[in-house]
Amino acid sequence: MTVMTHTMLKGSNVPVDAAAVRAVLRWTPGAGVPDVDASALLLGASGRVRSDEDFVFYNQPRHPSGLVRRLPKRSVPEGLTDTIEADLGALDVSVDQVVIAASSDGAAFEQVPDLRILLFDAAFADGEPLAVFDVRPETGEETAIICGELYRRGEGWKFRAVGQGYPTGLIGLATAFGISVDESEAADEDRAYDGTREPDAAGPLPAAVPPPPSAPPGPVPAAATGAGPDAQATVQHQQPSYGYPPPVAPPAAAAGAQQPAYGYPQPAAAPPAYGYPQPAAAAAHAPDPHFALPPQGPQFVRS
Repeated sequence: MTVMTHTMLKGSNVPVDAAAVRAVLRWTPGAGVPDVDASALLLGASGRVRSDEDFVFYNQPRHPSGLVRRLPKRSVPEGLTDTIEADLGALDVSVDQVVIAASSDGAAFEQVPDLRILLFDAAFADGEPLAVFDVRPETGEETAIICGELYRRGEGWKFRAVGQGYPTGLIGLATAFGISVDESEAADEDRAYDGTREPDAAGPLPAAVPPPPSAPPGPVPAAATGAGPDAQATVQHQQPSYGYPPPVAPPAAAAGAQQPAYGYPQPAAAPPAYGYPQPAAAAAHAPDPHFALPPQGPQFVRS
């Protein structure tokens, strides 16, 4: 079978005549190059997944229908590959798109050389690809990229070269398409990549919050233990309530105080906040028992 390979540009599309396809991500490994994982999202007409089962990735490598699956990674002369296989002709009619994505582990895609997606007819997976798209990060900070998408067009399918990146990784990409991420499985973000391991099909979804790095032993700040007035605050300010008079600074502190930054308590001598007068101390209105009028001058004496 003679196949014409389409070298694609970003945003271009080609018809797909094959009943089943293999979308192969390929890159060049090396020192400092993060590992790359292929994943797929099955989307309905709304552009979102129908359920969390429509996410095929390293911890859930096979869709329940068995029609979209992640194949083991391979080492080929051109580099490393990770593959998604989809039986397009047998997919339920409620599946409108199959998004093929790549995520990197430990570094952004600017560190991944020669990333490309190759689309093969699954019946001739060792032959020439139907289409090739060189995936280039736009900012260099992407940790997940939609490489391409298979989508219905009439009675058939087409493939579009996408190249849209996400700096929030696989989690950010998945949640953007409606996946509910399980935050209780944060330890899965520390999984080891060896390029050959195939995880359990029923594994948990990726964690929304990676585990914090280990800290050296030492005293635990009050904010971390919840003992302080606000356990989430990083700095405890004596901020007055909005619209109420700020506390009066002690005389010794007010004498040499400078105007503080916006939003911090004002010293006693400062002008009133937001143009409203501040109530004076009660002692300022008390009569002075030693007060006496000054002597009247000659202008007040009758002649």
